[in-house]
Amino acid sequence: MFGKPLNSPIAHIVSTPDGKGYWLVAGDGGTFAFGDAGFYGSMGGQPLNAPVVDIAPTPDGRGYWLVASDGGIFAFGDATFHGSMGGQHLNQPVVGIAPDGQTGGYWEVANDGGIFAFGAPFFGSTGNIHLNQPILSMAPTGSGQGYWFVASDGGIFAFGDASFHGSLGGTPLSAPIVGMASNDSTGGYWMVGADGSVYSFGAPFYGAN
Repeated sequence: MFGKPLNSPIAHIVSTPDGKGYWLVAGDGGTFAFGDAGFYGSMGGQPLNAPVVDIAPTPDGRGYWLVASDGGIFAFGDATFHGSMGGQHLNQPVVGIAPDGQTGGYWEVANDGGIFAFGAPFFGSTGNIHLNQPILSMAPTGSGQGYWFVASDGGIFAFGDASFHGSLGGTPLSAPIVGMASNDSTGGYWMVGADGSVYSFGAPFYGAN
């Protein structure tokens, strides 16, 4: 989309299961497919109660879910709708979604680390626990039996079979952490900062911006 006008800024990117393509999603729900990523629909041009903040693919890559900051879920392709937090009271806005490859369900995570499980098992959350910084992203384990959250200070919270390999909590950072990704091969994870810094825990380091 470089150089092309957008109705709303891009909010997130996610790769296809085989890593040969990716989808971008914008705040207005507009979805853009590249490589072997199929286009299955979007919310672009549709009225939204809250902006879309994240996208998650189905395990076979033939569909995806969009999640809005109010917890509303939009399912496309072979993505099954299992429920959402749209229209429900939230203590903090939803900031991310992760698919459960075992059940076909998904988790929503809010800024306070509150987890909402739909068609997926609940392994715990940081809702109602004091956090030094807000949660910004989550990642599931390869087994679907756990997940991690990451906060903007690099704090990591592990639940279920997610192994804790370390965090940046309490470490001075050149820029806030904005996201994380898990490594199914090692059971580790990466964090990325707003300045392109990458921090590797239990996962190989390939370089950073």
